[in-house]
Amino acid sequence: MKLIALGLSLSSSWGNGHATTYRALLRAFAERGHDVLFLERNVPWYAAHRDLPDPGFCRFALYGDLTELEGRWAGEIARADAVVVGSYVPDGVAVGRFVQQTAGGVVGFYDIDTPVTLAKLAAGDEEYLSPEIIADYDLYLSFTGGPTLRRIERTYGAPRARALYCSVDAKTYRPTPGPQRWDLSYLGTYSPDRQPVLERLLLEPARRAPHLRFCVAGPQYPKDIAWPANVERIEHVAPGDHPAFYSASRYTLNVTRADMAAAGWSPSVRLFEAAACATPIISDVWDGLADLFEPRREILLAASASDVLRALESTDEPGRRALAEAARSRVLAAHTATHRAAELEAHLREAMTAVAGSSEGRLLSLSS
Repeated sequence: MKLIALGLSLSSSWGNGHATTYRALLRAFAERGHDVLFLERNVPWYAAHRDLPDPGFCRFALYGDLTELEGRWAGEIARADAVVVGSYVPDGVAVGRFVQQTAGGVVGFYDIDTPVTLAKLAAGDEEYLSPEIIADYDLYLSFTGGPTLRRIERTYGAPRARALYCSVDAKTYRPTPGPQRWDLSYLGTYSPDRQPVLERLLLEPARRAPHLRFCVAGPQYPKDIAWPANVERIEHVAPGDHPAFYSASRYTLNVTRADMAAAGWSPSVRLFEAAACATPIISDVWDGLADLFEPRREILLAASASDVLRALESTDEPGRRALAEAARSRVLAAHTATHRAAELEAHLREAMTAVAGSSEGRLLSLSS
């Protein structure tokens, strides 16, 4: 099929987790024989940090504003088998309405931020999605599974809400030889609602255990944070360097945004990436996590600094390696981009069948 995706970014991974999600998913989707075009709004903060300006697995184009999108790409959007608009696309409501009015095929919304999106809608914030256009998407692909899917259908009238979790490119994310630099690392852009958890599960353990080594990597952290002396700060780790980063960590920490933790069933792409690199994960606790990784066998859970230090200091090396290998096996069996691309194709074909059936039904009703 011919798929057009309009997403936050494919070309730049700076300050967002969308780019690596799209890269893995669309590369695997193209490998299934499909034609993919990615359209990205040209914004200055990504223009200055493009680490994949020319993807080899799909066609890629930048557009300056909605007028250029409509004038240059309306024809292709009309002819595509499926068009998917992503969360946090600039002027996302207007883009979504334009796509819905123009596309000749199935139209979907891919929400990589579902709990955040729903919290925004409840607060009247329509930055990139409005309640009025949700029902006109044929398919709502959600970063979050579980009960949230039914909520999207019941509350907002989405015809079909389906989970499409993040995934990992297993060809890229794999164990990398090299020395271990840190006992516990964290990779993620600063977020105010994640910071209290990062404080509790990494900075406080660092203060209590000055003999251990820690690292926090990611942009946009305020300058007034008091980092303990044994916490190394890295401003940005490019996706190509992620495997080496994880492999240099005895353990890595997963911290979930507050809205996502409250909703549950919202795995971060970092979970799958770290596991694929055979780096043991210590995670905060939320509903649905045990459906993805088995606690104590494939992942360790922590609610306090003491939990983290117990994991770092009480698990022997064979136990640490067993944890890492079990998590890697789980990801390779169920959460690679290859798995997710097959799910995307199935969801799109389901929507195509339903839309075609609905159209035929309307024609039969009119003819009778």
